[in-house]
Amino acid sequence: MSELVYLALGPAPVDYMDGWDLQRRIHARRVADEVPDSCLLLEHEPVYTAGKRTAASDRPFGDPGAPVIDVDRGGKITWHGPGQLTGYPIVKLREPMDVVAYVRALEEAMIRTCAEFGVTAVRVAGRSGAWIPGDPDRKVGAIGARVARGVTMHGLALNCDCDLSWYDRIVPCGIRDAGTTTLSAETGRRITVAEVTPVLERHLAEALGYRAWRRGSDPESLARQAARPAAAVVTAAVAPG
Repeated sequence: MSELVYLALGPAPVDYMDGWDLQRRIHARRVADEVPDSCLLLEHEPVYTAGKRTAASDRPFGDPGAPVIDVDRGGKITWHGPGQLTGYPIVKLREPMDVVAYVRALEEAMIRTCAEFGVTAVRVAGRSGAWIPGDPDRKVGAIGARVARGVTMHGLALNCDCDLSWYDRIVPCGIRDAGTTTLSAETGRRITVAEVTPVLERHLAEALGYRAWRRGSDPESLARQAARPAAAVVTAAVAPG
């Protein structure tokens, strides 16, 4: 693959539905080969997103203080919001399509990014994402991906300096025997999304196999034109767990 285009939506947090709509419009155009591989990078306004396997017991009780939105990725419920760097790669996977390898690449990008800030993150068998080993293990980076018509949606979320109390209101990703953390909590100093973004850009492009990457200036320009209808639909979902 030759080049990945990053589209930053910031610095103000983005409403989840606005970001999801933008994702879907760019995804349709990538399916139609009208735009290049790209990746949205942003912070969301506080929101809980519930994947297809979310159980009633995983959801917040009472008023959680943020919307709860059912989404079309796999997995269970998680949180997005300020202080968390969320990345939505919209890329066409090569044939034969290997979704597991794609997820491993997202994990590798987050693990390498954590290392640059002095945080040792690892994979945990049977659970996607980037983890800080301990008792209990603590998740610093989550993955919740979807592949439709050979093109990826949703993606990854790396906790930089977000308020962890949001996670107290749910069972994050349906995992009851682990914790959640941030780069700031692990290092004892504030590490912002702005600091982490250029590091993740570099490592994500490398992990996905691109020879080069660049920053685009107008996400709407990739989403503006309607896509041609696709002849076939093949989807796969990956849980954020």
